[in-house]
Amino acid sequence: MEKDKKIAVLIDADNVSDKYIKYIFDEISNHGTPTYKRIYGDWTKPQLATWKTVLLNYSITPIQQYSYTTGKNATDSALIIDAMDILYSNNVDGFCIVSSDSDFTKLAARLREAGMYVIGMGEKKTPLPFIAACEKFKYLEVLMPIPIDSDKSDTYSVLEKNNTPREDIANIGKLIESIKVIITESSDEDGWAFLGEVGNRLSKRYPDFDTRNFGYLKLTPFISSLKQFEIQSRKTSNPHITHHYIRNR
Repeated sequence: MEKDKKIAVLIDADNVSDKYIKYIFDEISNHGTPTYKRIYGDWTKPQLATWKTVLLNYSITPIQQYSYTTGKNATDSALIIDAMDILYSNNVDGFCIVSSDSDFTKLAARLREAGMYVIGMGEKKTPLPFIAACEKFKYLEVLMPIPIDSDKSDTYSVLEKNNTPREDIANIGKLIESIKVIITESSDEDGWAFLGEVGNRLSKRYPDFDTRNFGYLKLTPFISSLKQFEIQSRKTSNPHITHHYIRNR
């Protein structure tokens, strides 16, 4: 099961704010169990002082990395070296790289070549190559929800005002066309496809696909909002489980 994955969490303190840390680990718990928890930076710099309490509360190991040369990011090198050491230890099933820096693109690709499950997390300014190199990518701004209505579990807003989806990977137009193709490929003779399978294939095609990017907590209400598809609910032998199927209109 996906939740049984042992995940090494490596955080670039130079490119991540401590305000995200709770939401980072809440999201990681959806994918597996964090085993290694390390954060890299020059801890002599005053701007990293706000991390102190956070590191203690979440039992994150700070790795000191001095900036030996002006203009060179020594933090990146330290994180990459540790990642390869962890990879060769054979103690984890995956990695979570938390940074908005494109310098980790090659690392993510190399870890996936080795069969690792790689999650990236960064702000919406994260360059496309790093996003595409990860198996999954989560936007930090989207991981900080403010419920709109306590009686509604389908939608939510985020702290950042500019909560528009990125246009370069998973915009609405591309998603709709991809969903139509996936339905055609996986549907039965009547055109119905299992919604869970559609969601899985969609995530594989777009690493940063997440219904929360569009203000929805679940896939079904998000698909319904597109007005392009029919959705059918089918009861199962378990009264608590209902399967949803989708068909092109």
